[in-house]
Amino acid sequence: MTSDSTTAATPVRLLAISGSLRAASHCTAVLRHVGTMLPAAVTQQLTTLGQVPLYDGDLDGATPPAAVAELKDAIAQADGLVICSPEYNYGIPGVLKNAIDWASRPGFASPLKGKPALIITASPGALGGVRAQAQIRDALAATLARPLSRPHVAIPLIATRFQDGRLVDTTTLEMLQAAIGDLLAEIRLLAAARG
Repeated sequence: MTSDSTTAATPVRLLAISGSLRAASHCTAVLRHVGTMLPAAVTQQLTTLGQVPLYDGDLDGATPPAAVAELKDAIAQADGLVICSPEYNYGIPGVLKNAIDWASRPGFASPLKGKPALIITASPGALGGVRAQAQIRDALAATLARPLSRPHVAIPLIATRFQDGRLVDTTTLEMLQAAIGDLLAEIRLLAAARG
């Protein structure tokens, strides 16, 4: 067995975070589909943010709210993040920014520090949420996370990419597959650098 195949078989844990709270969210559906595209050694846990309260510094102590503690633990346990978000009013949804604010604590030593992150946006509009993508990237960079440096994964006209609840658009699937490959390569590169 070569070192490349050994590296490829090393278990990898991804945390998928949806920036939408809707039960029928296209972003959550995209993340569910991403989970079906992963190699055998890679697992994905999907989380939504509906139970995370608004950030309050008075609650940000040794015992944070339970949903916050669960989110931060899930981030800490993950080797990388996959975030899929809509764009609201040209920007990042409040629920996602709120979660990033909670997860960014303690400053410069949070579970987000050094965490590779693939950012995906999806929108019914023609631009696919690229303005939100830029804001998500900036917010993550401020936490010392590692948003992937690669072409944007922005899915326009998102409702047309699904058929009977399944993501079927070939271009979108190819774009997601390439992005997942880049995320896994970054995770393995960092693991190798750590020894």
